[in-house]
Amino acid sequence: MGVVGGKIIFCEGKKASSEHERDSLDYLLLDRVVENLSGDKPTIVPVGGKFNFSLFAQGFFFPDQVDSQKCIVFRDRDFDICPTEDIKLLEIINIRSKVISLSTHRTCVENYLLDANLIHEYWNVKYAEKQENPSSKWGHGESPGIDILTDWIESSAMNLQEYQAIRWALGDLLNMSQARTQLKTTWTGGSGTLPLSFTLDDCRTEARNLINQFRQGVTFVTEEAFESSLLEYHNQFSKSEFWSNKNYLIWFHGKDLQKMMQKQKSHYISLKNFFDWAVTRLDTAFTSIIKHSNST
Repeated sequence: MGVVGGKIIFCEGKKASSEHERDSLDYLLLDRVVENLSGDKPTIVPVGGKFNFSLFAQGFFFPDQVDSQKCIVFRDRDFDICPTEDIKLLEIINIRSKVISLSTHRTCVENYLLDANLIHEYWNVKYAEKQENPSSKWGHGESPGIDILTDWIESSAMNLQEYQAIRWALGDLLNMSQARTQLKTTWTGGSGTLPLSFTLDDCRTEARNLINQFRQGVTFVTEEAFESSLLEYHNQFSKSEFWSNKNYLIWFHGKDLQKMMQKQKSHYISLKNFFDWAVTRLDTAFTSIIKHSNST
């Protein structure tokens, strides 16, 4: 599939192929940014999972070489690198010191949307629509208020503190091992699927099981290295300034946080529907993606 001219931004997720499917949040966000640009707008191309970028790009530009194209890869940071003090897109670099993609500063796209003010606005918009249209399926009253919603987010994050420290420690081992498809940062199947227990001891046990399975083929991945990283993240996430500065919105995985919020307040609104709405209310916070694209 040869491509002539134009700038391409590859992203995770997919574009809906029918009215029964939903566009991925990554695609919706980037499409929102692009629509506000003037001039030569980049084309957003979803590729599925983050490990598909290289092969997908080769097929997309074939028979041309990827390096000769005006394209960038944009993806969630997940637990692959630590965020920097500067709020900016982060460069993911391979073992040959080559930039292979740009990632979000926060853990994933959902982290930018989990905002009490946005949730409050959405809640009241839907409630107002219900008042005007009694046949609406909206089943909630007015928003409980920004303060309560802020506490909802923070208390959910506190319940995830130990689990997120474990995931970061496993992420350190994963990056050390160069075997990303074998060692995972969770035993639950993926982000957004929470474990049965969130205690440090139970999460540590599950993590050690992953490590021991992996060590059968990679001996330098050790429990000692894991424990060292775990202590570092556990201490970092226990500091009062970490919580007063709301750094959990940067470090904790947004999909996990969303799931915990729904678990804690199952009678509250669905955040799944909220995210699609929230993307349309964001400013051009991600215009730096496009600026980087223009400079390549």
